[in-house]
This record gives sequence, structure tokens and C-alpha cells, in this order.
Amino acid sequence: MANQKQQQKPVKPSEINWVFSRENYIYMFIGLGLLTLGYLLMIGGGSDDIIRFSPSIFDFQRLTLAPLLVLAGYAVEIYAIMKLPKKTK
Repeated sequence: MANQKQQQKPVKPSEINWVFSRENYIYMFIGLGLLTLGYLLMIGGGSDDIIRFSPSIFDFQRLTLAPLLVLAGYAVEIYAIMKLPKKTK
């Protein structure tokens, strides 16, 4: 048992086997950016005066653009997870 501890070598960062490739992580960050942007575009729409109605809640930005960005972000995330790494010869 003591021999096993002595035989283990420290692992170099280049020898670590990552779950995904570098390209997958890039796609994941792009998807995360799209999700963040979509959710940020949905924020707001409130009025300063509680009696007065604010029609800004029905803008193109909140009803169309933001949900499309969120769906695109989730699609990119799914693609990033499902993408197989390139085989090296």
C-alpha cells in the first residue's frame, strides 16, 4: 500500500482528460452569452406610476427578440453538449 503512494506521479495539466474539447467549451460560452442577453432583454417594462399603463411591455424586444435569443442559446448549448470531438489521426 505504501508502494502505491510512492508510484503515483503528479498529473501535468496537459495530461488531464477533459470531458469536452476546447471547441465544445467555446460553443457553451456562446450559448451562455445568448441566454444571458435574451434574459436581460426581457427585464423591465414597469412603469414609474402605478396608475398609468406602460405599453412598453408589448415591445418587439420583449415579445419576440428575447425569447428567440433564449431559444437560440438553449439550442447552442444542446449542440455544444452533443457535438463529438474531432478524431485525430
